[in-house]
Amino acid sequence: MKTQGFIFGIALGDAMGVPVEFMSRKHLKTNPVVDLRAFGTHHQPQGTWSDDTSLAFCLVEELIEGFDLLRLGNRFCRWYNDAYWSTHGYIFDVGVSTRNAIDRLQKGVSPLHSGESDEYSNGNGSLMRILPLAYYVKNKSIADRFALVKQVSGITHAHIRSVIGCFFAVEYLIALMKGKEKYEAYLDTQNLVRDYLASLQVKTSELELYNRILFDDITHTPEEEIFSSGYIVHTLESCLWSFLTTTSFADAVLKGINLGDDTDTIGSVTAAWAGYYYGFEAIPQVWVEGMQRKDDIIDLSQRFAQKFF
Repeated sequence: MKTQGFIFGIALGDAMGVPVEFMSRKHLKTNPVVDLRAFGTHHQPQGTWSDDTSLAFCLVEELIEGFDLLRLGNRFCRWYNDAYWSTHGYIFDVGVSTRNAIDRLQKGVSPLHSGESDEYSNGNGSLMRILPLAYYVKNKSIADRFALVKQVSGITHAHIRSVIGCFFAVEYLIALMKGKEKYEAYLDTQNLVRDYLASLQVKTSELELYNRILFDDITHTPEEEIFSSGYIVHTLESCLWSFLTTTSFADAVLKGINLGDDTDTIGSVTAAWAGYYYGFEAIPQVWVEGMQRKDDIIDLSQRFAQKFF
């Protein structure tokens, strides 16, 4: 049930965050999210997911069929043009870097070169969809794992900062897959990622941006110093902090979402880890029942589990 928890977590955390996306932490302190909501920021029905889940599910479908980067890029274009794996047959949210990259793909640019690569294109648009890749790469060498994360992130977000964030997130899920306790998995991932990036001679200035994740202990950071913007470093910090400082699926997801701002992505990534770690049975049933297309999500999770286990 871990894979079902993982797949369902991606969509559920996203859907819980959609109605309050961009709302401030101060506002959510007085009106916290405690359940699935309807309408709100994007005026969507209860249980509606965003581009985060749609693109993650594009990757899941691709991994079930095999893996081809060009075909994955085509799936992203299919989502953009035809609302593939959307909740209601239309899309209502897309990041600037993702839209620009898909425009390039549609003009025939290779997915190896379609992603934004400047320093200012380091939103969380590849982090939000990268985690299913862990299932495909978990038994490969670390060099191959990094290379594949770089390719899949790079379809839309090719800067090394985005790649580092995605690499850590994937490696952390792989550590959880090995049955490690979540804090032990965090420490092991710290050491592994830090040492590997050093071996690649990644710029010190880039590594220092991830100091609180790679060198410190993110669980010791007070809430007022956890930022929940759409910047990839902030999002990864928020998700790790929310997951590591709670003891249940519900508490992890709600803690992350109630940080405010980029709530759909924080909810989705946090709930993906938590869904795998605690299992599908740990997700409150009322939340499961409140999701749109829940039977389709469960079917996808079963097909994914059959492929990799």
